[in-house]
Amino acid sequence: MASLNVGNLGEYLREQRRTAQLSLRQLADAAGVSNPYLSQIERGLRKPSAEVLQQVAKALRISAETLYVRAGILDEKEREELETRAVILADPSINERQKQVLLQIYDSFRKENAAEAAAAAAAAAAPDADQASSQ
Repeated sequence: MASLNVGNLGEYLREQRRTAQLSLRQLADAAGVSNPYLSQIERGLRKPSAEVLQQVAKALRISAETLYVRAGILDEKEREELETRAVILADPSINERQKQVLLQIYDSFRKENAAEAAAAAAAAAAPDADQASSQ
């Protein structure tokens, strides 16, 4: 399964590189990795570290989190949370205190929704448990 993710990552990287109109050598130079190593990543033969993915993402001017998801390092929900946090922190129109308050509110909403989802899942499982114990 991991090799499938690495293959998808390689195909995605190749597509992004071509869209950026960069040769393999140009991207390797910009990312600070060797040309053969980047070629192996694109062909799905190597699984790069998070650090290498971050360098490649920076060179391609795309989200490192997107590459982490493609590589199986991060799941989609974690990526969305990180991107939301990054957008809040990068907003130049609000000050640091306001950013921290927004992040605290965001965290409280996420915790509240997770608790509600857990309660709903427990309630949905309860009738099944009652039926099993009565049989």
